[in-house]
Amino acid sequence: MGTVLGEMRNVRWHELQHAYGSASQVPGMLSRIAWGDGPTAEDALRDLDQWIGAPAVFDATVAAVPFLWELAATETVKDRAGVLDLLATILAAGHAQHPEWTRAAHEAVTEGRPTAARLAAGTSSAQPRAVREAAARLLAATDGHVCAACLPRTG
Repeated sequence: MGTVLGEMRNVRWHELQHAYGSASQVPGMLSRIAWGDGPTAEDALRDLDQWIGAPAVFDATVAAVPFLWELAATETVKDRAGVLDLLATILAAGHAQHPEWTRAAHEAVTEGRPTAARLAAGTSSAQPRAVREAAARLLAATDGHVCAACLPRTG
């Protein structure tokens, strides 16, 4: 792997779970998003959405979010708007039995807010319109995010 997703090998994916079991396939999906053509990237995003984003988040979601932010910021990725939309899906999702996964996933998404702000503010020639719009939607979602798992802990 090149510099994009270079740190992915440091995650013990086989110990994490997604909606259908072991997350050992998640790195392959992230790689397809990074280097695949349009249809390949779209298929991988659709699979990841079902595995780590909707209707629930998992510990694999938490591990994947920093890589999704990396992909959203990488100009050579074919469907950066789709990546940003997946991040918004993750921010809206939860896991009733594992609120700690929900909170960690939401925090990982909101930590990327500066990237969303940069992408939303991009000039028309430097940033495709679909990316700017998806980033603006995600920025609004992070700024307005409130959920039971993310409420401040008391006592």
